[in-house]
Amino acid sequence: MSTIRGARERARTEITAAIKDEARAQLAAEGAAKLSLRAVARELGMASSALYRYFPSRDDLLTALIVDAYDAVGLAAEAALAAAPPAADPCARWTAACSAVRAWALDHPHEYALIYGSPVPGYTAPKDTVAPASRVALALVSVIRDAHRTNGLALPPLSAGLRPEADRMADDIAPDLPPAVVTAMVAAWSQLFGTISFELFGHFNNVVADRDAFFEHTTTRLAHEVGLRPQATGTSAGSSAGS
Repeated sequence: MSTIRGARERARTEITAAIKDEARAQLAAEGAAKLSLRAVARELGMASSALYRYFPSRDDLLTALIVDAYDAVGLAAEAALAAAPPAADPCARWTAACSAVRAWALDHPHEYALIYGSPVPGYTAPKDTVAPASRVALALVSVIRDAHRTNGLALPPLSAGLRPEADRMADDIAPDLPPAVVTAMVAAWSQLFGTISFELFGHFNNVVADRDAFFEHTTTRLAHEVGLRPQATGTSAGSSAGS
């Protein structure tokens, strides 16, 4: 009985993967708004009723693709950090994670567009997408947190008018970090994806020629803006000033 159950589970896994692969091909050809379960079933030689046993609706299939994309880009950032231990230069770790996100986006432009492009008409993302969507941000926060404990942070400026919102964001996102740093991190996170989107969607055409150098410059500047300081050779921990 267990052998039969195992064979069924493998078959379901393989069919689910085939459905998602064909759906990704449709994303590339037609865009997310035109994703069709019937078209996917037709391309795979399946009856629509059979496909519905795997994904009851278009939104269920979209959610699976979105979760996969968020997990993939999050894994790319996490793998980049795993290759650079916490004791390594914090600015270098930050830029490594950012570069891994960009590399994934350039290799998977249609999946990137699905999660960071225009919203799909009629689709509302369920809570299942929240944790995967947080992986890149959490990876970047981990760099800041490690630096806070070891190398120290140079606190960014924070206006009095933004202080209440900064306190709220810090309480929600990273209570162990100074509010000024959390505010700068949220801004850096949005600028990171804005820079990648500008490159991927053609907004840098006839503007930025050396995209690699420009991205490295941008992400290094963002590292400094969130308070990361290069690790001085031969030194260990520093300290953060204020909160």
